[in-house]
Amino acid sequence: MGQSRAFSRREFARWAASVGVVTEAALAQRSMPGGPPPPDAVMINANENPLGPCAEALEAMAGALKRGGRYSFFEPMELRRLMSEQEGVGLDHVQVFAGSSDPLHRVVLAFCGPGRSYVTADPAYESGDGPAEFRGAAIHRVPLTKEYAHDVREMLKRAGEAAGVFYVCNPNNPTGTLTPREEIEYLVANKPAGSVVLVDEAYIHFSGAQSCVDMVAAGKDVVVLKTFSKIYGMAGLRSGVAMGRPDLLAKIAPYATMFLPCTGLAGAIASLKAKGVVAERRRYLKEVREDVFSWMTGEGYRFVPSVSNKFMVDVGRPGREVMAAMAKEKVYIGRSWPSWPQHVRVSIGTREEMELFKGAFARVMG
Repeated sequence: MGQSRAFSRREFARWAASVGVVTEAALAQRSMPGGPPPPDAVMINANENPLGPCAEALEAMAGALKRGGRYSFFEPMELRRLMSEQEGVGLDHVQVFAGSSDPLHRVVLAFCGPGRSYVTADPAYESGDGPAEFRGAAIHRVPLTKEYAHDVREMLKRAGEAAGVFYVCNPNNPTGTLTPREEIEYLVANKPAGSVVLVDEAYIHFSGAQSCVDMVAAGKDVVVLKTFSKIYGMAGLRSGVAMGRPDLLAKIAPYATMFLPCTGLAGAIASLKAKGVVAERRRYLKEVREDVFSWMTGEGYRFVPSVSNKFMVDVGRPGREVMAAMAKEKVYIGRSWPSWPQHVRVSIGTREEMELFKGAFARVMG
């Protein structure tokens, strides 16, 4: 065990040094046209929450700064305890991380390799591709169904018996669409032995859909990721959790330090304790999203209906061109995917930001 763990840490360090830990922020930055955006630019390109941290989190983080000279040894346990209570899983089923992309990479590194493939949707959040390639795992990218859900039966067919990780982002990034609960249950029930289903619920708060954490509590081969980056508005503060059976979490432990900054810990704990934050923000962002959808429908633009804080719009020409044109209007939108080159992803901003988006988009598309 000691030799295996030491090798895993060296292997992870080599991978991290060679390709880096790819997050939503890094992917958005790579696709950004030109240099730094102007100070008054509208930034709706990286699925961020324009509302930022809630008032309770801001107050808690301000207090944490005064303790920044010391290590935060006890706060991770408090965050785990709160998540355990609120999600209905054992304390030993919860581990904290700096966001959710971090444990996503660790799961892929731990469970994929030669003969153990990485199976994902297309288009999907591609952060797991890098560690899969590093481990020498085959990558199966399976197109979404016509309803923009994960095609779990095709995912199982493509993987055969040689599967390591089935990645399901629900709601999906970039489309913002849901995969029905029964489809995920089918995937869990029919996957090959020894593989895991990795359910990324970074955006689930926006949809109000049922979480898959109960599958973790039931002892399934499921790992669920949650983050404070999205509904809680803490993307730059890095706090998240992975939930799974203790033996599954133990397999990803060698790849991570699992130490969070004191500010992220304080903000996450305060956010969980705050009342009404999720419901209020879900309602606000839904109202803004539906207003934009109503306008786009009226103008005849084609888009994928979303239940999340972003959506994909068909621009009818290379998405990179539209991104560059929008940037000239000082409105920075998201990127395209190789399988959907004429779609661009747009994040939901404030009401005021989305009004500016409407004007800029009409001028560019006109």
